[in-house]
Amino acid sequence: MSHPAAPTNLNKLKYFQFDKVINEDPLTHSLTLLGTFPSPDEVQDRVTAIVRVEKTALDAGTAEHLFAADGLVRRVALEESTDIYTWLFGWLGEERERDIKINIVCPATEVHICKYTRQNIVMVRETPDLYGSIVKPYITAFPKSRTQWVENILLGLSEQDKILFSSPDFVILPDMKWDLKTISSLYLVALVQDRGIRSLRDLRKQHIPLLKAIRSEGERVVEEKWALGKGAVRMYIHYQPSYYHFHVHIVNANQVGMVGMAVGQAHLLDNVISLVRDPHHLTSQPSPVVLICFS
Repeated sequence: MSHPAAPTNLNKLKYFQFDKVINEDPLTHSLTLLGTFPSPDEVQDRVTAIVRVEKTALDAGTAEHLFAADGLVRRVALEESTDIYTWLFGWLGEERERDIKINIVCPATEVHICKYTRQNIVMVRETPDLYGSIVKPYITAFPKSRTQWVENILLGLSEQDKILFSSPDFVILPDMKWDLKTISSLYLVALVQDRGIRSLRDLRKQHIPLLKAIRSEGERVVEEKWALGKGAVRMYIHYQPSYYHFHVHIVNANQVGMVGMAVGQAHLLDNVISLVRDPHHLTSQPSPVVLICFS
């Protein structure tokens, strides 16, 4: 039998007196609130309570009806559209907070379809010979059109209202995966202007000032704009990355379990700076890396 003060219907739930947020988890899309409910007896006025609110998972069975005339999504608002990528926010009803973020790739190639389809992951020890004979030619063969959206940003053709920092060497702006609102899931990206750096393997000693500047400006931006002090974000580089134009991920340090944070794929910027001081480690040593196996 439940406690007499525990709410069992909406009317009782409305008597919740909010005190503060004690946890928020962007991975589970949940908020944990601390507050009180009215006491059912005269011994105390209020009863302390914890309320955890979590967005339920989308039902795959409703997928074909999401955008139909009588579908679940009632309203959308365009956030950005550049090259083949479009981002919108959607509402499942009126007079409510936005419920979903909609990322669109159109037109989508077979490569995009493979990327967004769930794949098996294996660990590969990438030797210098393997990199030179297979990986580097694979990277070189990528058409420039695959990173046209990056070029549009760097050339000032798109997303300029989102730029948080810009210099002749790199820009910092929100990543397309962030909802631009929830600080606990903050996700920025630094895009470098040097087109010659395709991946982590191309870094050399002369790039250390660039890497340090990204670290410094990333820390400054999050502190000035969102009051997040040093140590509040983690900066890392993917290898292999999802696109071959060098970039650094800047995310809230409280995010855990995110796709892309796996050991072997996400390499901390501080560690990379240390390794670049001795480029022998980046170019001549076998390195275990995460490889996504496309079926």
